[in-house]
Amino acid sequence: MEILAERGPMTLTAISKELGLHKTTVSRLAGSLISMGYAKRNPDGRYALTFKMLGLAGRMLEKTDIISLSRPHIERLAEISGETVHFVRREGIWIVYIDKVESNANSVRMVSRIGLRQPVYCTAVGKAMLAELPLEKVREIWDGSEIKKYTPNTITDFNDLLNELEEIRKNGYAIDNEENELGVRCIAASIKNFEGRADNAFSISAPVSRLGDEKVEMLSQYLLETKEKLSRELGGIL
Repeated sequence: MEILAERGPMTLTAISKELGLHKTTVSRLAGSLISMGYAKRNPDGRYALTFKMLGLAGRMLEKTDIISLSRPHIERLAEISGETVHFVRREGIWIVYIDKVESNANSVRMVSRIGLRQPVYCTAVGKAMLAELPLEKVREIWDGSEIKKYTPNTITDFNDLLNELEEIRKNGYAIDNEENELGVRCIAASIKNFEGRADNAFSISAPVSRLGDEKVEMLSQYLLETKEKLSRELGGIL
């Protein structure tokens, strides 16, 4: 099914060669797909998928709850890091907190709450998602935002933001160095869905005193590991 979806109509011989399977095995598998309505054999003898696949994908998406799917992963990250983990969605020029897991390891908690909106350009989660967008879309979000200097560290120059996004692409994760709130540091990564869009991201947030460079370096490995697992579960493209 993946081969046909990627390559389009193919002959039995071509499919057999691509998969490294005997033609008899491929013929049996193709016959099963045809009998269930997921594939067809064209008049020229080539096999192709049918639109029934789209209906299947649509029904699956209707029943996919991204919060339930991501929750075990962010709970594990909170346990490993001993810090608060947020899960967000981008809505235009804003990021919206849609889930949050507090760690029991520390008494100082983050004041964030579910439903809170923050600007995309000055948050680690926001920058992680911006790094996945084409330049024109990044420019559109920047131009549509009210660029304010929330702290002395807030990026307010577009070229500085572009340099930051390049660094994020290289590392695979973003950092908020007290850009949105003094005393709070965050490390974040985006997640791609089955369409290749990075509309969600997650972050580890903590007071600066608990999230120094060494801890960021250590946690980045767990962050990237979680990013890969979640993206694969969502059918994303890494």
